[in-house]
Amino acid sequence: MRADFKVVLDACVLANYAVANLLLALAEKPRLYLPVWSEEILSETRRTQVGKLKWNLEIADSFQAALRHAFPEAMTCGFDHHIHECANEAKDRHVLACAIQSKAEVILTFNLKDFPKETLSPWGVTVEHPQDYLTMLFRLEPLQVMRHLGGIASKRGCTLEDHLIDLGRFLPAFSAKVLEELEA
Repeated sequence: MRADFKVVLDACVLANYAVANLLLALAEKPRLYLPVWSEEILSETRRTQVGKLKWNLEIADSFQAALRHAFPEAMTCGFDHHIHECANEAKDRHVLACAIQSKAEVILTFNLKDFPKETLSPWGVTVEHPQDYLTMLFRLEPLQVMRHLGGIASKRGCTLEDHLIDLGRFLPAFSAKVLEELEA
């Protein structure tokens, strides 16, 4: 697995703490990929956490500060000139422009429909659902993924199985695959 493989994390992925927690753990050293985002993505994440998800401001700000501190190399700037070249959903053109500028090959999002293949292929970018990407990482590095899942479960004070069942609300195929492997 190339640890220098850049992946843009869309705001809908970062705003989902359960999913972001696992993805960010897998981006810590020894990392499986390099996360990428922009000020616009982080602003959208905060708006979603505070507005839609009803996070308190201190927690949302703490999350932002932790992202910036843990992954300073993830911030991508200077892509505004690419936005007008992007043909995907207008509200998400900044995400594709961020991928283009950072030379990321993948965008992780729950909103796959906002990134039609024909709008990404000229840039050599693909879009994936977080559960598909996590399933691929699990196939490639099962021990590392399991170690992080176990660590998160332990911090939450629950069993690995209970954590996977909870994670299954957002990542059903991934959770089912890991649970299946645990039973085998």
